Amino acid sequence: MRRSKQEYAEYVKEKMPKSPLWKDVLKAFVIGGLICCVGQGLHTLYASWGAAEEDAGTWTTITMVFIGAFLTGVGVYDRIARHGGAGTLVPVTGFANSVVSPALEFKTEGFITGMAAKIFTIAGPVIVFGIAASVIYGVILMLF
Repeated sequence: MRRSKQEYAEYVKEKMPKSPLWKDVLKAFVIGGLICCVGQGLHTLYASWGAAEEDAGTWTTITMVFIGAFLTGVGVYDRIARHGGAGTLVPVTGFANSVVSPALEFKTEGFITGMAAKIFTIAGPVIVFGIAASVIYGVILMLF
C-alpha cells in the first residue's frame, strides 16, 4: 500500500505516544534543582566547617562527582534519570554518570579495549583529561 508523505505523517502522528512535555519539564526542573540544592547544602556545610569559599567549592565539586559516580555504580542514578530526564544531565553529577556508565557497561571487554576505550568514546576526552589533570594538579599543589 502506497501512502503520500502527508498520509504517512498523519499515520505516524496517530501511532506515536503523546509526550507529556510540561510534566517532563517540571520533573527535570525539580530533580535538577534537588541535585543543585544538595550541592549548595554541601558547600554551606564545608564553609561552616571553616573551609574558605574557594576550597568549599572545590570540595563540593569533588563530593558531587563522587556521589554521581557512586550512584551510577550501584544503579541508582539511572533510576533517578528515568524520572528527572535532562535535569540529571546538567549538574556535575551528570558528567560523572557519563564517565562511569560506559566503564561499567564495557568492563567485560577488558580494561584497555573495554573500559578505557569506551570512556573516551562516550564521555569524551575533555571530561576524562579534565578530571585527570585536576587530580594531578591537586596532588602537585598538595606536595608543594
